[in-house]
Formats: sequence, C-alpha cells, structure tokens
Amino acid sequence: MIRRVLTTALAAVLLAGCTPGAEKQPPEDLTGPAATLRVLAGSELADMEPILADAAKATGVTVDLEFTGSLEGAEKVAAGAAYDAVWFSSNRYLEMEPAAKSRLGPSERIMSSPVVLGLRASTAARLGWANRAVTWSEIAAAASRRDFTFAMTDPAASNTGFSTLVAVASAIDGSGRALDAAAIERVSEPVNGFFTAHALTAGSSDWLAGEFVARNRELDGLFTYESSLVALNRAGTLPEQLTIVYPADGVVTADYPLTVLADAPDAARDAHRRLTSWLRGADVQRRIGEDTARRPALPGVPLPAGLPESPVELPFPETRASLRALLTAYNDELRRPSRTVYVLDVSGSMDGDRIRALKAALSGLTGVNTSLTGEFCRFRSREDVVLLPFSQTPQAARSFTVDAADAQPSRDAIRDAIGALQAGGDTAVYDSLIAAYDSLDAAAGRDRFVSIVLMTDGESNQGRDLAAFKDFVARRDGAAVPVFPILFGEAAEQEMTEVAAITRGQTWDARNGDLTRAFCQIRGYQ
Repeated sequence: MIRRVLTTALAAVLLAGCTPGAEKQPPEDLTGPAATLRVLAGSELADMEPILADAAKATGVTVDLEFTGSLEGAEKVAAGAAYDAVWFSSNRYLEMEPAAKSRLGPSERIMSSPVVLGLRASTAARLGWANRAVTWSEIAAAASRRDFTFAMTDPAASNTGFSTLVAVASAIDGSGRALDAAAIERVSEPVNGFFTAHALTAGSSDWLAGEFVARNRELDGLFTYESSLVALNRAGTLPEQLTIVYPADGVVTADYPLTVLADAPDAARDAHRRLTSWLRGADVQRRIGEDTARRPALPGVPLPAGLPESPVELPFPETRASLRALLTAYNDELRRPSRTVYVLDVSGSMDGDRIRALKAALSGLTGVNTSLTGEFCRFRSREDVVLLPFSQTPQAARSFTVDAADAQPSRDAIRDAIGALQAGGDTAVYDSLIAAYDSLDAAAGRDRFVSIVLMTDGESNQGRDLAAFKDFVARRDGAAVPVFPILFGEAAEQEMTEVAAITRGQTWDARNGDLTRAFCQIRGYQ
C-alpha cells in the first residue's frame, strides 16, 4: 500500500513536468519582525545583493554583508568578531580553527560552484582540449612547457587559488585521500612545473577576472569559479569566448553554506531561518542559477543552462597542519617568486606616531606577525624586496633577496632596515615612483611577479607631478607594473586612485590607521 501511494505521487509529479526535489512544498511562514543580519562573507557574493534586496522585501531580513578573504575570515571568527552569521565559499577553513569551529551554528547550503579552468577558445583548440576530457596531469604538463599561461588568485588570500592548488596536488598524488605533508612532498616537482605558467596573481577573484579581461591578449586562461567564467562569457567583453575545462579527475567545489553563529541572539537565529528558507525556495534557486550561474542547492531544480552535471569532487585537506604545509610549500617552493619595490614616504609629516606605525606594519611582513594570516603574508623564500624611502628626493634603494635555504635571517635584515627609517623633508611622490620603475627595469628578465607598493601620507610637493608620471607610464616600454598606493594621513586620494588606475593596480585605504592589514592584503597581489 505504501509503495503504491509513493508510486502514484511520483507519477503525478512527473506528469506535472517537475522532479521530486523541486515539487511545491507547503509555504513556510517567513513573516517576522524586521531584522538586520550582520554577515561576514566572501567578496564574490557581491553579485547576490539584488537577490538579497528582494529577500528583505519578502522576509523582512536585511543582510549587511562585510567582505573578507577566507583565511582572514576564519581568523576574525576565531577572535570573536561580532557578526550574526558567516557566508563563505566553504566552512572548511573555519572548521580547521578550533575557536572558529566552536562558534558555528546551524547552516544551510544555498548554491555551489566548482573551481575550474577557463581557456580562450583558440587556446583550447590548439591544445586539443575543446571536446575531450583532460586530466590535471595533462594540464600540469602543458603548463610546465608554457604551452599556455594562466591567472590564479593567491591561495593564502582567496579560495579559488587554494582550491586550484588542492586540486592539482590531490589529483597528481592520486591516492584518493586528503593531502598531508608527505603527499605534498611527493607531488612538489610536477606541481612546481605547473606554476611556471602562472602569469597573473591577485588577492581576490573579482579583481583577477577584471584584470584577465584587461590583459586577455597576454593570458590564455584563468582558474576560478565556474560561475565567474560563465559571467565572463555572458558579458561579451572578451575578444573570444572561454572554453570551460572540467578536469576529469576532479575539482574542489564551493558550496556556500550560510551559517548562523552559535552565539548569535535569538532574533538573528530567526532571521537566518527565514532568510535561508526563502533562498532555498525553488523559484529563488532557479533565479540564483539564472542570475549568477551558480548551481542550485535544492535537489530537483534544473542546472543553469549549458552547465554539465557536477564534476568529480576531490578531497580537501582535513587539518590545519595540512593547510599550513600546503601554503608554506606554495609560498616558499612552488610559486613564481616576486620582486616588489616599497616606496615609503618618510617626509617630515610622517614624524612621530606615523613613522612608528609604518615601521610596525611593514615589520609585520618579516615574521613577527604570528597570526594565521600574518604567517602567510610574510616575505617569502626567494622573494626580492626593495625598500625605497623618499622625502624631497628618492633616497638610496636597499635590495634584499630572501634566502631560500634559511629565510629568517634575510627577514631580520629587512626589519633592521625598516627600523632605521627616519622622517624629515618634503614629499616627492612621482620622482620616487619613477625611481622604483628604474629599479625594476634594472632587474628585467627574471621570471618574477613585479609590483610597486606606495605608502604616502600627503600630497607631492617636490619634483614631477601626476601629469609627468602619466606621460612616463605611457612612454615606458616593457611589461606593465601595477602600483598599489596605500592612503595614510592626508594622502591625495584622487591622485592615488589615478595612479592605481593607469598602472592596473589598486588603492588601499589605511587612513583609519590599519596599515598592518593593508600591507598584508596587498601580498595577495605580489
């Protein structure tokens, strides 16, 4: 009798043109008092804001999103930061931090998106990957030969970069088990070859996608969320469509659990219940797929148009020790090293608290910041670090290369040089930036990520002006070098924004005094 009832019900569903998981359920009561849910979230969720605006109308729950990176978010939650909920690509990072894990409450998956490879259609055709299954070993071998180049975020700053690192290492290891320190050691050589083709790095997936569009003729592809690749194809801003490559041996997927914190008040818990119930409704799930190209969490809701069935899922590291081992190997052995010139304002206005703040923040990159994020934003083995202080003129640059065999003495030497900085004089911002470019040009030909970090607390009042700097950049030969200005004190915001724009960099605002965070976050772009 029970079997007959179930069979009849299933037939009715199929005749209605639905699948069992998506059938209409009795509507849940989503009414309640107006509430604001303070949510710490991954930056890629900015595209959910129009949907969340409609959620507020339907449920009375306004979502206040604050964006941060995966590891930084885990650290904030572990430190007891005051939020009601978290919404990252995954809770895996939080679950590796005992203090963060203890704060996780009820959770609902809202959507998903695997991290995959998008290749220019012509590159995919040239490699013979357009219409066949491709393995990670094939991808790594082609990358090691520089048959293609790719963009990828920094694994210590962004989930897409870490997921790519996990996927290529896990697939090449082939054990089917989560990576541990021994496995990381076994696969280091082929994975190292893979990263020889890594031509653009970034601290966020959104910035990476924007730069890929701007520099598409220099790059063949990028590793990022499937949803981001679909969005790029939909936007029509690329000279050719991207072929999405799903490695046959598996991927790492973001499953976007919206999680209320265990210590959130009852009102926030109720708001979380109403919001997640609305977001998991069949109609909203379809809209999420249509608007963001993410896969539905609700069984039975159709996939967004053109997406294949879910790819094989690779195991994710299970312990903080494994995460640390993988990130340490990446930073110190696997990745392309970088060369960065730090152009540091030591004019008279920096005297006192400001020069002390600069020294403390920059010294945090020398190994004295022992937090989780601090550990992975310190100066890396093999990295070139150039300190170029300036006042009314550029001062003598000091160059350091972090010793691959014993990194800490090199970091200590950098910290000593930082400690010797003294303030005094006027401010020659643009002469000093041009001197930084000269320093990079002198080291041309080395296979490194290059960038300039400019920290200033005021307007330039000596030497060349912004117009002269723009002319210099326009006339300069060679690869583009991004400038990352850090605003501090009375820095000229409009001018610094223009400097970042014309050099393909980004401006960081530390006028609230948080120089340490600014220097650390920029590391994802170096």
